[in-house]
Amino acid sequence: MSVEQFLIEVVYALPEKQTLLSLHVDENSTIEQAIQASGILQQFPEIDLNVNKVGVWNKAAKLKDMIEDGDRIEIYRPLIADPKEVRKRRAEKAKQEGRADKVTGGRVNPLRGGSK
Repeated sequence: MSVEQFLIEVVYALPEKQTLLSLHVDENSTIEQAIQASGILQQFPEIDLNVNKVGVWNKAAKLKDMIEDGDRIEIYRPLIADPKEVRKRRAEKAKQEGRADKVTGGRVNPLRGGSK
């Protein structure tokens, strides 16, 4: 009995360079095995599968999940800033500059002159 081969992609993106590798892997492969087989870890030694999160078609996945034919395995870089904290600072700045209502945080209507 032969093992079927699946065609998958492994992708990793840096701000200045994006890499997409297409390869065939055995149908009973895990995401981690597919990443290893792709050779991307040799191209990008900074990838640490204990740190970098992975996903399939923009949905979080685990390294031990089984792959399916046509999967696009994505390796994510760690966030450099907490998105919640960035939004919070942006909102505070808008309030200080008068671009946001000081009570609700909503945008100031220039025709109405802000909050009442």
